[in-house]
Amino acid sequence: MLNLENNVGFVSTKYYNIEDKIKFESGVEFGPVTVAYETYGKLNEKGDNAILVIHALTGDAHAAGYRTENDKKPGWWDDLIGPSKAFDTDKYFVICSNILGGCSGTTGPSSINPETKKPYGIDFPVFTIEDTVKVIKKLLDYLNVKSLYSVAGGSMGGMQAIQFVISYPEFVKSAILIATTSRLSPQAIAFNAVGRNSIISDPAWNNGDYYDKPIKPDRGLSNARMIGHITYLCEEAMYNKFGRRLQNKNHYDFNFDIDFQVESYLQHQGQIFVDRFDANSYLYITKAVDYFDPADKYGSLTNAFKDTVAKFLIISFDSDWLFPSSQSKEIVSSLMNLGKDVSYCEIKSPCGHDAFLLEYEVQSKIIKSFLNEHINEVENEQSL
Repeated sequence: MLNLENNVGFVSTKYYNIEDKIKFESGVEFGPVTVAYETYGKLNEKGDNAILVIHALTGDAHAAGYRTENDKKPGWWDDLIGPSKAFDTDKYFVICSNILGGCSGTTGPSSINPETKKPYGIDFPVFTIEDTVKVIKKLLDYLNVKSLYSVAGGSMGGMQAIQFVISYPEFVKSAILIATTSRLSPQAIAFNAVGRNSIISDPAWNNGDYYDKPIKPDRGLSNARMIGHITYLCEEAMYNKFGRRLQNKNHYDFNFDIDFQVESYLQHQGQIFVDRFDANSYLYITKAVDYFDPADKYGSLTNAFKDTVAKFLIISFDSDWLFPSSQSKEIVSSLMNLGKDVSYCEIKSPCGHDAFLLEYEVQSKIIKSFLNEHINEVENEQSL
């Protein structure tokens, strides 16, 4: 039986159709776009109690609650979203949407092109993080959100949150950036490149045209996921979880079958991933992440943030080597140079980059304190 205590309960994914074409950074005008989204809580009359939470690379709009009684687990940030939780749905109207180019309801490469009546495949235009934020803003306008009380995200979600405060500085009152970066390191770009190459090298990828084929590029996508998953953990997490323990055996087989538990784990992660994700979406979204670099676009990171009015909370994890704390501190330094209101916390964790999805208890306390302090400041300003 499901535990619905302090839970948003049963939720359903909704869809909004953007009929107008959207001009992408590349210059391409694209549309229509369908956006899959979920909401929790109620929007107040002023339309200013909304919190936008943004998912990471392979996430979706289902951030909290259960879709059916048969669900094995709730949404991906359920421990942080709900009554009396960090993102308190008794106070806030929480919104989460699936990313542009995704495969969980929002228009992407697997969607049907209305002109050809076939999936877009690689005819889908390459997009950027800025383009994904344009789509989300149109959704917020449709929902009558007049301003964002906060925007929050981890990893790629944090990148979109950064872009949101840059693109719509007056619209966002606070931002919570978790385990994120303002630009990928060459090493992180390299991991994404190897993942994409795994997909493209799979003969079943067929130049992106595989949707009606009996064989899909599952091997390439699985390998890409295994490569990515290694970056989400850290040496300590890998050692604590697996060590050098063998998988269901007491000795080596002296062949190329699976010997170690860590091998079996990665293979399992790859296998379950192909059941829920699209190979082309993986190509497009990782490329968008690679391109993200506001410092390059605006001349410096300080210059990129100069018009923002948001109050910032930035959280990093000491074992995260994919987006290390030094990258969060670079964001903090840029904001401090501008005299912006910024708080920073590095959390000790053995979980690596995945900590933003696992370390709920400590994150909850920090976020709740930040939002409560922020709401008190807003109420005091309104009473003057």
